[in-house]
Amino acid sequence: MSNGSGVYIHVLREILTNKNRDGQAITFKRTLWRLLKWLVVTILVLFLLSSFYVYVVKWAESRDDLQDRGAKGIENGWLGETYATPLYLEQGWSASDSLWFYNTTQGSGLMPYDFFVSLEQEGSETLVTDSSFIDHFRYLPQHASKFNPDGLPVGFVRDEYQGGDYVGFTCAACHTGQVNYSGQALRIDGGPSMADMVGLLHALERAMDETLKDSAKQKRFIDRVLARNNDFDTPDEVIVGLTKWANVVELYNTVNHVKKSSRYGYARLDAFGRIYNRVLQHVINSEQAAGILSSVVGATGERILTDAEIKNVLAGMNKTIMNDDQFYLLVSRLQSKEPGMPGLNQRDMLRVRNAFFNEPDAPVSYPFLWDIAQSDYVQWNGLANNAGLGPLGRNTGEVIGVFGILDWKESDAGFNLGAYLSGQQRKQNKMVFDSSIDLHNLGLLESRLKSLQSPLWVDAAEKLAQQGVDVSDWAIDAEKADKGRLLYQEYCQACHEVIQRDNWDRLMVAKMSKLEAIGTDPKMAMNSVTYKGYSGNFEDTLQSVDVGGDVVIEEYAPVVQILTSATKGVVATPDPDKNWLESLLDWIYTLFMSFTENKIKPSLKAGNYEPDTTANPYNSLLAYKARSLNGIWATAPYLHNGSVPTLYDLLLPVKREGDPDDGEYRPDSFKVGKREFDPVKVGFVYENFDGFEFNTANEGNSNWGHEYAAGKTAQPSGEVLPALDKQERLELLEFLKTL
Repeated sequence: MSNGSGVYIHVLREILTNKNRDGQAITFKRTLWRLLKWLVVTILVLFLLSSFYVYVVKWAESRDDLQDRGAKGIENGWLGETYATPLYLEQGWSASDSLWFYNTTQGSGLMPYDFFVSLEQEGSETLVTDSSFIDHFRYLPQHASKFNPDGLPVGFVRDEYQGGDYVGFTCAACHTGQVNYSGQALRIDGGPSMADMVGLLHALERAMDETLKDSAKQKRFIDRVLARNNDFDTPDEVIVGLTKWANVVELYNTVNHVKKSSRYGYARLDAFGRIYNRVLQHVINSEQAAGILSSVVGATGERILTDAEIKNVLAGMNKTIMNDDQFYLLVSRLQSKEPGMPGLNQRDMLRVRNAFFNEPDAPVSYPFLWDIAQSDYVQWNGLANNAGLGPLGRNTGEVIGVFGILDWKESDAGFNLGAYLSGQQRKQNKMVFDSSIDLHNLGLLESRLKSLQSPLWVDAAEKLAQQGVDVSDWAIDAEKADKGRLLYQEYCQACHEVIQRDNWDRLMVAKMSKLEAIGTDPKMAMNSVTYKGYSGNFEDTLQSVDVGGDVVIEEYAPVVQILTSATKGVVATPDPDKNWLESLLDWIYTLFMSFTENKIKPSLKAGNYEPDTTANPYNSLLAYKARSLNGIWATAPYLHNGSVPTLYDLLLPVKREGDPDDGEYRPDSFKVGKREFDPVKVGFVYENFDGFEFNTANEGNSNWGHEYAAGKTAQPSGEVLPALDKQERLELLEFLKTL
């Protein structure tokens, strides 16, 4: 026979009859061997076809060669900034590479796409897609292009899931930076964003709420949505959908509300705290919810809910998992004043929230992405091992946090790989981890980052000079830099190794420093380990840790355990948005390529940290990571929590009691939000404008620690080196510009 199906038919006939096509007797072993051979050949052919398809699609999606990579200038923008069309530095990416990175979805779904592009700002008829609105929250405006037809900002993209179109975030939204100088702008691919995501989400919540209440605004919104002739057919459908998604955004903002002193401002986000809360929201079951609700007490110390009210609130909900719709129903029932419902006020609702969730009050700077694919451990506290499938798991957790649609549900069906790998194999009812998270694209995005290189100071100066900008303050003093190199070797290199930015086989070894040794604000690292929540169906399951075997996940468990199990479940679940064969082949290909393309091998952490023990299996996470400083000039503000505005300030000590008033110290407060660059101090300007006030006295904002150059922090060897004088600080700073 000339086709595969014919071969299978004949082989199956041979198995059943023990005879070949000529009627001659054959052995079962020979027949089985033939069947296995054809199965292997078929799988190989399908894999090659799938690979060819992927590369064809990848090539097609890389053909977006818009001039200037779509970057748009701003006239009299937020904080009075005006800049021409941004320029790009030589970072190893072509124009099509950048645009592909900006516009490739990872499975994020903040709200229906038609809603986002049709929504007016609060108190205005101007759309939220307007560049001035986008610029206000420090996202980067873009021109429309082939793969961005509505001109969404960098990192905002259309995603398709279960027949609907959604707007969501890509990696680029948080990891594309910009430096402005004398009316020119330099885009930094992979650099830290200055975005205020929390401010944007609250503005969208207010805009949606106003649209539901203002009849004229509502009519304009409906007309725009229906004119797109996409996912909604009638005005009633639009209003039902808007009501639902307004509630979704409001609930997200309420769950992740922080006290005034912990507000993030620009350039920071408590991503882990928010990821933790999203996971907790989607794994809680009704039995655990009942226990939580019965424990909530009011100002008088008495329960705010009776047993009868709790029973009514949870009526009809799943035993294993409380999905999105049920959680929103729970919230509405708690607030309902219908007979039998508690009708809780806002203060009591916050008490309920605090019983379910942890406050995400440890914001950190958005990390830069160059060399991340070559790093052995990532995240500020080295939480993620980057070997094997580590990058896929890490990125999956990230999309859980930035609005992946989580259709997790319970099932009493047979074997489920996601349930098995997340430890639920002995459970009668198991969680199924369907979601919008695009594992395939996450693999491609990680692969693309391998070719990204750090930006060069001299390249930036040259680009600015070509536009007629006076770059005298950008000139590097070679003699100073040579002296600074020696100081760097003495003061910095024990933790921050020097690497060649374009070395194809470079390895970025994270050097960990325990909290007591580094002395920087401990809150982010502490939260990652100490935050706990209710584990839902993961209760009493086993999870491997790096020391001593497995741990049992208890009912009230560290959220890091719950997130790990949930991430395993998602990674093990093929795309529910495709037919079973396409989904399976795509999943196999993604896992295979993630393994084979990742050159990072499992290794022990390096540095000075507390080792994990059987009693404290997450000790090593109570530390912060040092990495190579190539491109560090373009990543202000500094320290993991963004508490020091410039590199020069980082070389200064914190003012202590008894220190002379006329000395140089790190600023106790400064403004954040302006992109105007200071090439002398190396960072953004931080005075004399109306930006976000960063107060280092607030919890999570401490600017203490990492005072090596000031003679206050001991080297890994235990030696405290003498403080640098001003001339030496300037020499070290000059060398840092060259990295």
